[in-house]
Amino acid sequence: MNSSQNIVESDRLSKAHLLEQFRKIRSFTHQITDPLEVEDFVIQPMENASPAKWHLAHTSWFFETFVLGKFLPDFESLHPQYAYFFNSYYLQTGVPFTRAKRGLLSRPTVKEVFEYRAYVNEQMEAFIQNTDEHTWKEAASVVEIGNHHEQQHQELILTDLKYLFAQNPLLPEYLNVEVEYSEKIADLNWVAFEQGLVEVGSKGDEFTYDNEHPHHRTFVQDFELSDRLITNAEYLEFMKAGGYERSEYWLDEGWSTVKKEEWKAPLYWFEREGSWFNYTLSGARQVNPAEPVTHISYFEADAFARWKGVRLPTEQEWEFASQNLEIKGNFVEDQAFHPVPLKEKEAGIKQMFGDVWEWTMSSYAPYPGYKPLPGALGEYNGKFMANQYVLRGGSCATSNSHIRRTYRNFFPSNARWQFSGLRLAR
Repeated sequence: MNSSQNIVESDRLSKAHLLEQFRKIRSFTHQITDPLEVEDFVIQPMENASPAKWHLAHTSWFFETFVLGKFLPDFESLHPQYAYFFNSYYLQTGVPFTRAKRGLLSRPTVKEVFEYRAYVNEQMEAFIQNTDEHTWKEAASVVEIGNHHEQQHQELILTDLKYLFAQNPLLPEYLNVEVEYSEKIADLNWVAFEQGLVEVGSKGDEFTYDNEHPHHRTFVQDFELSDRLITNAEYLEFMKAGGYERSEYWLDEGWSTVKKEEWKAPLYWFEREGSWFNYTLSGARQVNPAEPVTHISYFEADAFARWKGVRLPTEQEWEFASQNLEIKGNFVEDQAFHPVPLKEKEAGIKQMFGDVWEWTMSSYAPYPGYKPLPGALGEYNGKFMANQYVLRGGSCATSNSHIRRTYRNFFPSNARWQFSGLRLAR
């Protein structure tokens, strides 16, 4: 199980635990950016991807805004305009700098951003260690959110860097990681689950975001899930069968997107001398048949399922199927930075966590009785509950101490730059 589970709340929110987590997480962010050259920190390749420098500063801004500025009356920011530059979308804290223009901010410099992080680290450590118990009781849960917020941005740093490097004809390596090439693919089997009332959402016994609440019951029909993720080899069969040329497999908006964007394969795939290659954070390499397919949109996942005569799971089915499984898999700490071929041979559901975020057919909507957090932190999740689909399980860019079975990730139906893949249901 991951390290955030089975920790009683009093210990989870203790100064000692959260200070340890704060130091570990902030340090890991720097570990992620260590392979970069200074030029890599500043470019924004598209509106939905931010420069690495901005991520480093924004996560510091979060602690500064929601912890230091709130609980320390005499706190002074290192720079008065950082609150403007590095706010993302929290309108209750002030008007943010235009998202699409983050790549135009050559100043503050990368050096100054690291100085900003060091300043916030120093202030945060002093606050955690020295604040009185009454203040800490109110602040502890916000510090915990800040830690998990930074882990989300660690994942975004990697996915945004991959999109950035893929625009470069040199196809540069972020980090050279050797991966075993394999054409051996396990048979796809089905695991059955009986209909009935199932429990969904967090019980409140571990850290969660507000969109995972409240815990409730819902009815599911009899269903089956594929026991593993769909592989590159299987997706290649879909492509060879004319999957991107046959409108009958596609939702109307998906088909329009295929035509407009001229999609012919997953993002980062390209043909060379009759063979398919894909760009990875270890550079370009031949598509590995046994790896889980990744960087596909909801539209592509749905079309593949229709081609197979089945469907995607609902998020309720996915969560119910995962309830007794150990949270283990290929996470960012393993430093593969890419999905890996299945190695497990035991029966039952496999690859439910790590490798790729799994698209579900569930629209991102509030649970019955949902209430966002009060104040600006209520903007974290709730205001995005439209035109998005839910993904489950985490990916090779997700931290194993961040994921949980109730975690609801969400992206628009055409998004492909995240490590997203699929599992089938029927």
